[in-house]
Amino acid sequence: MKRIDYLLGGAFLLAACGAHAQGSTDSKPNVIYVFPDQFRNCALEFWNQKEFNKYVHFKADPVHTPNLNQFAKESLVLSSAVSNCPLSSPHRGMLLTGMYPEGSGVSLNCNSTRPISSLNPNAECVSDVFSKSGYDCAYIGKLHVDYPTPNDPEHPGNYVEDRRPAWDAYTPKEKRHGFNYWYSYGTFDEHKNPHYWDSNGKRHQSNEWSPIHETNKVIDYLKNQHHERDGKKPFFMVLSYNPPHSPYNSLDDCMEEDFNLYKNMPMDSLLVRPNADRNMSKARSARYYFASVTGIDREFGRILSALKELGLDKNTIVVFSSDHGETMCSQGTDDPKNSPYAESLNVPFLVRYPGKIKPRVDNLLLSSPDIMPTLLGLSGLKTSIPKSVQGKDYSPVFLNKKNSVARPKAALYIRNMDGEKDKDGKVISYFPEARGIKTERYTLCLNINKKTGKLKSAQLFDDLKDPYQMKNLKLEEHKELVKSLCKQMVPLLKQANDSWYKKRILSEMIPY
Repeated sequence: MKRIDYLLGGAFLLAACGAHAQGSTDSKPNVIYVFPDQFRNCALEFWNQKEFNKYVHFKADPVHTPNLNQFAKESLVLSSAVSNCPLSSPHRGMLLTGMYPEGSGVSLNCNSTRPISSLNPNAECVSDVFSKSGYDCAYIGKLHVDYPTPNDPEHPGNYVEDRRPAWDAYTPKEKRHGFNYWYSYGTFDEHKNPHYWDSNGKRHQSNEWSPIHETNKVIDYLKNQHHERDGKKPFFMVLSYNPPHSPYNSLDDCMEEDFNLYKNMPMDSLLVRPNADRNMSKARSARYYFASVTGIDREFGRILSALKELGLDKNTIVVFSSDHGETMCSQGTDDPKNSPYAESLNVPFLVRYPGKIKPRVDNLLLSSPDIMPTLLGLSGLKTSIPKSVQGKDYSPVFLNKKNSVARPKAALYIRNMDGEKDKDGKVISYFPEARGIKTERYTLCLNINKKTGKLKSAQLFDDLKDPYQMKNLKLEEHKELVKSLCKQMVPLLKQANDSWYKKRILSEMIPY
C-alpha cells in the first residue's frame, strides 16, 4: 500500500521555531493540541502490532494509520485514557478549564434550547494561562462549548443557522479565552462544505474536506507567511477536526481514496469486535468511519512533516487524543457515545516530546480534567495552574519521574440528560442520570430513575476477563466488589463537586 504523509487528529504539538517560522526565542516549548471528534482508541492500527498489543486486551480495528503508527513509536502512549463524560461539549469544557462539568459550566451538548450548558465565562482556561505566560494562542476547527445566541456578526439579531434548535455558534472575541488567532465554528456536520469565522468575525466557506482545509490553515500558521502570529513568541495551538464524527454515510463524508481501502471488505472483517452487531443498519457506516480515520491520519502526517521541515519538531510536545469514542454497532446500541462502554469511554492519548518524554506505553487512567494541568506542567507552567482546576498534573508521570506523584486508581463516569424546562421549552436544569467508575480492572455504572431517583439499572464489567464487556455481572452476586467500587466513587464525586455528591444520590449504596 502506497500511502504517504498521513496525520491523525488529536495531538498537542510543542515546537521550537527558527528562521521565518520561529515560534520561540527561549526554551519554552510550543504546543499544538489536535483532537478529532468521536475517534475511539481501538481505531489505531498500532494496537495490533507486537510491541503494543501486549499492553491491551482488545484487537484493533482494521484501519490504516501509518503516521500514527510511527508517531506512537516516538511517544508516550496511554492505553487507558478516559473521557469522563463522553460527549463533545462536556469533554471540551473539561479540556479547556481543567474542571468537571459542574465547574466548567458545560453539562450537556450545547444547543439553543440549553442555556444551562455553556462554557463558564469566568473560568480561567488553559489558553488564558498560556496567553498570560507569553504565548501566541490559536484555535482552529470545531469548538462546541458555547450556548448559541442570535449574535451572527453579519446578521445581528439572528442565529448563525436557520435550524431549530440551533447548534452552530459564533464565538465573539470576548469569549475566546486568550486565543488571539481564531478560525473556528460551533458545530456543523457537512464535512465537505465547512465554514468558519476568523479572528475578525468574517465568515469563510470551503468546499473541501474539513480536515484538509484545517490542516492547510495549521501549516500556514506554522510557516507564519502571512503574519498569522507573533513569531517572537512560543505558540499554543488547538486543532479540532470534526471527522470521524457522523455523518459517515457516503463519499460526501470522507475522501474517496480512503474509502477505497475499505469498500470491498466484508462486514466480519470490518467489525471485528465480538460485541458488534453486524446486522444493524448502522453497520455500513463502518467503511466511511474507518475511511475518515485514515484521512485524519494523513492530515496529521502533513502537520508532522511541516514541523520537521521548519525545524520545530525537536522542541515540540505533540499530543493526539479525542473528545470521546464511537460504539459503531458494539453493544447493539445506536448511541455512538454517552455510555460507559469501552468503545465510548476509552480515547487515544499519545504525547511526543523529544528528549523529555521517553517513548513507551502506560496504563495511566488519565481523566479529561487532568489534561489542562498536565500540559501546563509539561510546559514549565506548573506554578500557573489555576486554583480552580480540579484535575491533576500528571506531567511527572509523563516525564517518568518515579514516586513524585500518586497515580489515579480510578476515573469517574458522568452522564447527564435534559432536566426541567421553562414555559418556552428552554432547559433550565440537567438530570444526572448516571454516575460510574472505571478502575484498571472494572467498570461500574449506576443509572437512576428520573422520577424516583432510585436505582433503575446498572452495568458491571470485569474488563480483564471480559474486555469486550459482553457479560453484565449481577450486583447482588458481587456485593463486596460493588461496595468497594461505590466507596472509591466518593472522593471522585467530591473532587468533581458533582450533583450526586451534593444531593447524596443513592446514599443507600454510596457511602458519602
